[in-house]
Amino acid sequence: MTGAPITRADHAREAAVEAALGKLDLDDKARLLAGQDNWSLPALPGIGLASLVMSDGPIGVRGVRWTADDPSVALPSPTALAATWDPELARRAGRLLAQEARRKGVHVLLAPTVNLHRSPLGGRHFEAYSEDPYLTGEIGTGYVLGVQDGGVGTTVKHFVANDAETDRFTVDNIVAPRPLRELYLAPFEAIVENAHPWGIMAAYNRVNGGSMTEHRHLQKEVLRGEWGFDGFIVSDWLAARSTTGAILGGLDVAMPGPKTVYGDALATAVRAGEVEESLVDDAVRNVLRLAARVGALDNAPAVVAGSQLPAPLDGDALAREVARRSFVLVRNEVRDGHPALPLDPARTRTVALSGAAARDARILGGGSATVFPPHVVSPLDGLTAALPDGALTYRVGADPSDQLAVAAQGFELRAVCRAADGRELGTVDLPSGMIQWVGVDLPDGVTYDELHSVEFTGTFTPRESGDHTFGTRGIGPLVLTVGGERVWEGEEALGTSTDPFNAFFGERLPRARVTLLEGECVDVSLRLTVPRLPGMPMDAVAFSLLHLGPQRDPDDLIAEAVEAARTADTAVVVVATTTAVESEGFDRTSLELPGHQNALVAAVAAVNPHTVVVVNTGSPVELPWRDDVSAVLLSWFPGQEGGAALADVLTGAEEPGGRLTTTWPVALADVPVTDTTPADGELHYAEGVFIGYRAWERAGTTPAYPFGHGLGYTDWEYESLDATADRATVTLRNTGARPGRETVQIYLAPQAADAPERPVRWLAGFASVEAGPGESVEVTIPLRARAYQIWDEETHGWTTVPGTYEIQAARSLTDRRLSATVER
Repeated sequence: MTGAPITRADHAREAAVEAALGKLDLDDKARLLAGQDNWSLPALPGIGLASLVMSDGPIGVRGVRWTADDPSVALPSPTALAATWDPELARRAGRLLAQEARRKGVHVLLAPTVNLHRSPLGGRHFEAYSEDPYLTGEIGTGYVLGVQDGGVGTTVKHFVANDAETDRFTVDNIVAPRPLRELYLAPFEAIVENAHPWGIMAAYNRVNGGSMTEHRHLQKEVLRGEWGFDGFIVSDWLAARSTTGAILGGLDVAMPGPKTVYGDALATAVRAGEVEESLVDDAVRNVLRLAARVGALDNAPAVVAGSQLPAPLDGDALAREVARRSFVLVRNEVRDGHPALPLDPARTRTVALSGAAARDARILGGGSATVFPPHVVSPLDGLTAALPDGALTYRVGADPSDQLAVAAQGFELRAVCRAADGRELGTVDLPSGMIQWVGVDLPDGVTYDELHSVEFTGTFTPRESGDHTFGTRGIGPLVLTVGGERVWEGEEALGTSTDPFNAFFGERLPRARVTLLEGECVDVSLRLTVPRLPGMPMDAVAFSLLHLGPQRDPDDLIAEAVEAARTADTAVVVVATTTAVESEGFDRTSLELPGHQNALVAAVAAVNPHTVVVVNTGSPVELPWRDDVSAVLLSWFPGQEGGAALADVLTGAEEPGGRLTTTWPVALADVPVTDTTPADGELHYAEGVFIGYRAWERAGTTPAYPFGHGLGYTDWEYESLDATADRATVTLRNTGARPGRETVQIYLAPQAADAPERPVRWLAGFASVEAGPGESVEVTIPLRARAYQIWDEETHGWTTVPGTYEIQAARSLTDRRLSATVER
């Protein structure tokens, strides 16, 4: 594979890198490869090197502190971004994130996640793009190009086969060479070739016996050797476990610090003759090259100078655009001559809205993707603003959160840090009842050496009267006070989870039930005496104040929503998952919506034939009522402007633009690949190349909604297809009454039985087109040579499978409109 053309600026950067490297002794070189804290590498002023700063950021740039004092734009989830099927929109999203990163002093974004949706049970499903490697690679390429357009580095992750969360630190994923190349490595390869990322993140897991942070074959022979990758490879946090194994295997940077397998341990290994210093030099070159590219190394021209930065982007506007372009309308029934959506103002004067998630929007997934936006527009907010006064009513109907959650709604909290003698060291306002301070992520003036206790303190104003449950999550001595009364005191021990993060965070545990009155403010506090745990790889404080409101009778809640819906022209029900269902750190065991949400939808649909359901989830869920409602709109985790975008789409101001990037099943029992739990430490990818729609077609099972499916607000006629083996030209006409956007999908289907077992068809290209009413538009979609190839396990290389192929132009996998045959 050939890399990008070498420019004069590249030569200047390489010269600066070599000059800087030549000034370093072994100790400095080894230190540079180890995190100095949770988010950064050390500065070396003697060679003009600034500290390189990294930040989580698939959907927003949190920065180096777990605080809302410096808010972050929150874009829709990666599943939503991919559902736009628009790499250029992904590029604009990346440019916005680079803009945010530069504002926060961040050089490297720890994103994008391009692992595949191997199973819908994968707990981090919402943070990845698709079940299809080609689509994943295209969206990831756009994202990486956009971030790096803004002069900020990316780390494409998690390399590789980190497709589930169960035992993610220890699992050995056994993947045959062909599926490894054709599926799991393919998005990384495409992004390296087409976007030239400045970083890759090595995963926690093992692959075919080798830990990914030590995997010489995949990191050095494939990634660097075959693909020509010249960026830096950083470990996932705490993934590096062996000094010699990591450096021999090609890992450049071990994060986080200050306790890592590099630094002093690496220098010692070199002096003991266990590691050649030239390997350390190679890793340092990669780090210095990153510094040169982002402008953190003297005498090296940054790839993007300040005058070359992209034009500033409006974060709110782009978040709203991505959200509405991502919404997938999977059902839109015509009744009485009119489709359910968009809402017809002449026929829809009243709307009954229900669902707890309509009021308390879930805008993002849990875990490292968390950011704190400046504001959140909920569905209730968005529809209230868009509809005439008095047109909208709201009832809770059903609350999916029947478990303790981080204290948020109604809580005003700050954290107070104290020394052992009671002195106040520092305070900080909190966006919620959760603290995750790691490394230097402490309030100003606070150090771990002096820190003795941290106390959540503030007020809670209930919005409902009744019994409120308060709980805790965290390790160490805790004291919980509500309304001036100490309601619980105790100490929680370190957990036993194999995931060190989950073990450190502890379990969510109820501690006290307190009767409170709606609107009456009470004081609350939770104090942690910071534990000193021997052997911890980093300094950290992590604990949470939890809350669960009064649990009303589910039948009463549903009855209230039904009565409101009975007389409304349209009923809109918002259903959702919770952080207890979808989050980093664990996989799902079910695809059912939590709580009594299915019962709510069924009851509302029984009294109102014009029922629209909005599905606020990051990944597939079962929709047992889908044929009984008039419309189903998938909104994913839609980011901070989700409610405004929802109003745009429901009222018809904008068209829902999304298409499915993953097959949605009728029921979990139908899903071809569900195994995410290792046996004896191993997880065998026994399905080979058959995941996602490939597996569904092989099994002959009909899903609820196929890959690529999505409806708009106009109709399209596919008029002609002209195809060669290298490209497909499609002409189509907008036959509807309003402007629209269509995603043209091209699938390849081999026509003859041949030796390699292959899917029935696979995605080979796509493009978006726009046209006004009655207008025709033509689009040419290139077809890559790789689309006709398989990985030959005998020759250990790519080989073209000759024969006749059908080129299929389609609206989805199962809605194929035109076809032509070609020879390869």
